[in-house]
Amino acid sequence: MSSMPAAVSIRDLTVRYARGGYVVTPIERLTLEIEPGTLVLLLGPSGCGKTTLLSCLAGIQKPSDGTIIVDGKDVTALSGKDLTEYRRHGVGVVFQAFNLIPSLTALDNVAMPMRSAGVKAREARHRAEALLSEVGLGERLDHLPSGLSGGQQQRVAIARALALEPRLVVADEPTANLDHRQVEVVLRLLRGLTARGHTVVVSTHDHRLLELADRVVDLAADAEREEGDHGRTLHVGPGELIFSEGDRGDEIFEILRGSVGLRREGGEDAGKIFATVRTGDCFGEMGALFHLPRSATAVAMEDSVLIGRNVAEFRSIHGADKLRELVGRTIGGAE
Repeated sequence: MSSMPAAVSIRDLTVRYARGGYVVTPIERLTLEIEPGTLVLLLGPSGCGKTTLLSCLAGIQKPSDGTIIVDGKDVTALSGKDLTEYRRHGVGVVFQAFNLIPSLTALDNVAMPMRSAGVKAREARHRAEALLSEVGLGERLDHLPSGLSGGQQQRVAIARALALEPRLVVADEPTANLDHRQVEVVLRLLRGLTARGHTVVVSTHDHRLLELADRVVDLAADAEREEGDHGRTLHVGPGELIFSEGDRGDEIFEILRGSVGLRREGGEDAGKIFATVRTGDCFGEMGALFHLPRSATAVAMEDSVLIGRNVAEFRSIHGADKLRELVGRTIGGAE
């Protein structure tokens, strides 16, 4: 286990490069302080600089301007052996595509960074076994990646990232393309890393991670969004009212867990649920966007967790295209 988690200081960071004859600047003058032992989420649509920032933190990409200080060390100034040493021991990387070597077993994939760093074979194997057991794969040591599910491969990748006990761990879209059962295991692992002595920075589109974060940073808004600033979290039980038909409200709701029923209060179908929205779905956009009364009543169908955001917050996180998509698919002409 790491003795102390990493403190990270990012100052006036800018990344720019040429693409197709144009200059692209995914990150411009970003300043961010990350406390040791915290789980930080980077939010924002594709192209806003999430993966680029992780690459800079990992020492894989060099920024155009600015500095990144990790544990008092200027990562942006490192080169040669010092940079190699930082990449090996200072930071662990969990890639979206797992990046496991297909011909190596789970055990050998985790042991590989240790062997490359000069750790003796027996010691590397012992630590790899321990790490894989910690992520629930103690019985999959000899399996090739092709014999593992996506969630299991991601857990191998997390174990590999911890092999040399880095203080900082960065993860790029770690729950992408995983089913809900696999996601739950990976989420618990990521949250648990801070207790193990790691600072964790995660880029994601997956809003299920919001509840786990110590801090949320919205890169699309080019400003920090502290925990609690990304919306209003609601915990509701079966039958609990979220809003009533005719109410005025400026929030769009996203379901992080559970389901919500929509019903009319008048007409021959009064009181009947005509549509159900579930985990990952959004509702309430028409009233919020166009300042209209709610056209239906929304009630929780089960224990559920929702986030309510005003239009500016929702657009900042999901983008204008998502808003247009919601308006285009409005359920039954209702919210």
